[in-house]
Order: sequence, then structure tokens, then C-alpha cells
Amino acid sequence: MAGLLAPKQLPYDALEWERMPFARRIRLACTSWAIDGYGAPLAIYFAYALKIGLYVGGWLGFCALTPGLGGPGTISEWWLAPVAFQKAILWSALFEVLGLGCGSGPLTGRYMPPFGGFLYFLRPGTVKLPLVPGLPLVGGDRRTWLDVLLYAGFVGVLVAALLAAAPGVTSMAAALGLLAVMSLSDRTLFLAARGEHYATTMLCFVLAGNWIAGAKAVQLALWFWAGVSKWNHHFPAVVGVMGSNSPLLRAAWWRKKMYVDYPEDLRPSRLATWMAHAGTLLELGVPLVFLCAGGPVGLTVGIVLMLMLHGFITSNVPMGVPLEWNVVVVYAGFALFWAHPDVGLMDLGSPPLAVVLIIALVVVPLLGNLVPDRVSFLPAMRYYAGNWAWSVWLFKGESYRRLERGLTMSSPWVMDQLAHFYDRRTATGLIGKVMAFRAMHLHGRILGILIPRAVDDLAACFYADGELVAGLVLGWNFGDGHLHDERLLATVQKHCKFEPGELRVIFVESQPLLGDSLAWRIADAASGELERGAVKVAELRKRQPWDEHPPAG
Repeated sequence: MAGLLAPKQLPYDALEWERMPFARRIRLACTSWAIDGYGAPLAIYFAYALKIGLYVGGWLGFCALTPGLGGPGTISEWWLAPVAFQKAILWSALFEVLGLGCGSGPLTGRYMPPFGGFLYFLRPGTVKLPLVPGLPLVGGDRRTWLDVLLYAGFVGVLVAALLAAAPGVTSMAAALGLLAVMSLSDRTLFLAARGEHYATTMLCFVLAGNWIAGAKAVQLALWFWAGVSKWNHHFPAVVGVMGSNSPLLRAAWWRKKMYVDYPEDLRPSRLATWMAHAGTLLELGVPLVFLCAGGPVGLTVGIVLMLMLHGFITSNVPMGVPLEWNVVVVYAGFALFWAHPDVGLMDLGSPPLAVVLIIALVVVPLLGNLVPDRVSFLPAMRYYAGNWAWSVWLFKGESYRRLERGLTMSSPWVMDQLAHFYDRRTATGLIGKVMAFRAMHLHGRILGILIPRAVDDLAACFYADGELVAGLVLGWNFGDGHLHDERLLATVQKHCKFEPGELRVIFVESQPLLGDSLAWRIADAASGELERGAVKVAELRKRQPWDEHPPAG
């Protein structure tokens, strides 16, 4: 393959690489990432740009069904209309729950097919994670026809609301009810629908006396807590990793500046650290300016800061590709704050809804930051902070084939997907870059400590990031390590029956807001937990991604 379809050529032989010891493998992969990022073909980025175009086009099509809005030719006259914003929220929820938004495509380990979503959620027998295991009707770990009907009903109600001249309260309330029930049956679906954002905003549409005030509260919370979550030592590494993968900032000299001393020291440089702190202040500044803006000048400043923030994120095309989400957040800045500067948070007009919003927008995110092992990073609004729960699944030999034999999966094993496009050497190189992505983050520097404790011979194992496993087994993945923790491992073991030693999994939790450590566990699918412990973040800051020595003390 050549040109737009060919990934960046590696500076090492991937087939020899996979037989190397851990330290050598990580060092080669990380030094390559620092200059070339994931190395995805340029055509991949064009495909994501096309997807954004289709997403915006779908919104335009649904808006055209509303009298008074019109089409693209008159968009300047109607794009800030309240009903247009309502349709944007409903369309975004539908787009995401179908699997077309974040967590789709090659930059999330999906090649053929490029998404899971409805291809998986409409299939009886697929794996799910019930909120309350064992609950009658909805507490099983396999999708039933009832689950399929609930999901299909949710999609159908959203489509009906979008096809109407204006989304009705009844249809939106029905959508929220269906989402609540199907999320009880499979918590993956609440996350896939981005319920912390879109469902909360829809609740404002249904219950608020003035829903503009409620929608503003949701937007302010998204920005604020995202900024709070980045106030740590993790985010500078994210800036470097993301910058090394940017399709726009491709110059090697610039990418090297993200690190202390490429290729010997791949810790984030002063420049990357400064950029991280500036980004954190920017993300905190956007909601503060909008909240305190007192006129056209203040609003303009808020809009400019917002465009700078989301323009930088989107232009870097981060792994996980939350691109459409960034688009709708920017649109919300205009449709809510620019178009309605006179509406304040106190205009909500519904005390019961105010209580719900305080819980959803203050209590839950606060708990998610203080005790991150109890709350998903999405309801906690800890977006792209580099401080996530994650896991690594180590399959001995070809024991990963047990997944296909024991489960109904959303797609073939990742190497089998890549075989449609590349030879084994190229496919192995791309999968190796996933290992580099994990190791380049601050939390990933724990790998050199834990992998030797988990397995005796890494070369005898297939290393699979938990994100890839969740994508295959659950039909959706987007950075939430709680989707591929011990609960998923227990379900996988129930149906796949791994022998002792065939599957070892490393689980690492987020750093709490007021904590100083990362907690970890190592488990065997058949034997259960083997050991657990914690590593000080200060120790990880001293380490290179390839360091294998144990922490000091």
C-alpha cells in the first residue's frame, strides 16, 4: 500500500520487535510515537473529517423539517434558534448511541467494521454490564430481546422527535425513561449515549421553566470539571502524546520539543508543561468568563477563549476522537451564551430540577474526582486529563481465541480486522503503537513495574489494551477503564473458561484529586486477584516509559 492508505513506516522491524524484552520494545515504540504518533494513514483523518460533515449535515436535515428554520442557504438567520439547539442535542445523543461518534474508527482500534454501537446493541446474546447484576429481567450479562427492544425504542423515539417540527416534551420524556431502564440493564449504554451531557440537557428541556438556564448550567459544569481534572501532573504528558499525533503539527523539530531530551528522556518538557497549564487555565477560564460576562465585550472574550480551547483539541484529532462532541459544545457556546446573554442560572424556574442538577453537575463530579474508583470519568466530567482508570490484558499464546468461541463479539479480533488491509508486520506495528500510547502517559510508566509481576515472559503473550477488549466484547469503548475491570473479566471468564495463567490482567485506577498515588491490581482470569498495591505519582514522574526497576523504597 502506498500514499494516503499507508501508515507511517516504522524505524524498526515489527516482527522482530514483538520478540524483544519489555524495555527494548517500549523504548522503540515510544521514541517512534514521539516523532510519528500513531502513524495512521492520512486517509484516516480525511474519513474523520467526512464524518463530521455527515454529522453536521444530519443536523441540517432535521432542522429543515422545522418551519421557520430553512436550509443551509439561510443558516445565518436561524442557526441560534432554541429549537435548532434542541435538535442538535437530540441528534448528538442519537449519533453517539448508534456508535458513530466518539470511540469509533481506527484511532480507537476499530477497523472492520469501523464502529460497534447499533451493530452490537441490536444483537441478542451479546455481553452487557448490568448496573445491578441479578436484577429480574434486566440483570443478566447477556443481551436479551427485551434489551434489544429497549435500545430500538430509544433510537426510534429520538428519530421521531427529530422528524417532528419541534421535539415534544412527551417524546423527550419517553427517551429519558427508556434510557434510564436500558442503562439499568447495561451501564455501557448510558455512557455511549453520553448521558451526563445529553440526557441531563434533555431533562432541562422537559422540566425547566426556562430550559436555557438549565442547559447553560450543564455547559458550565462540563468546562469547569474538565479543567479541574487537568490540575495535576498527568496532563503535561497528554499534551506531548497528543501533539506527537497531530495531523497538522507534523514537524519533527516541534514534536521533539514536547520532551525533555528526545530520545533519551521522554518526560514532558517545560514547553509541554507550560502548554498543559495554559490549557487548564483556558478550560477553567471559559466557564468563569461566561458566568461573569457583563456585556458584549465579556461575551466576545468567552467565545474567543472557547474557540481557542476546542479548536486546539479538535485540530489534534486526539485518540478516542471526541470530535462531534467538541463541535456541539462549541455550538452550545453560541446558541446558549451568545444568543441568550440575559438568561441567568437563577432563571431555571424549577426547584426539583435544581436539586437534580446540583447532584448531577456538582455532587457526582466532585465524588468522581475525590473517589474516582467509584464513578466513571464521564459522569465525573474528567475529560482527556490523562488521569484515567485503565487495564492491560495479557493473553498467553493464542488464548485470546477463547473470546471468539465463548462470546458474541461486535467485531473480529483486532489482528483479524487489520488483516483486511495490511500484512502481519504492518498490523503488529500498529498494535505496538497502542502499547506506546499507554506507556507515554504518566500512568503508563507503571507498566515496567507491573508487567514482570503479571507474567514471566511478555514475548509469549499477546498484549491487548483494555480499550481494545471492551470495544470487542461490549461494543463500545471510550477511555473508561471501569468498563474493562474485574466485572468484565468475571463475565469473560464465565463464558470463555480460561485456564490458570492463560489470561492475566493489570488494572490501574485514577489518582484521586487529593491523593498522591495510583492503586493497582493484578488478576488471573481463572485464579482471581493475585496482588494489589499502589505507586506514588512522584515516583512515576522520575521514570521513563521503559524503566523496569521497582519504585524507590
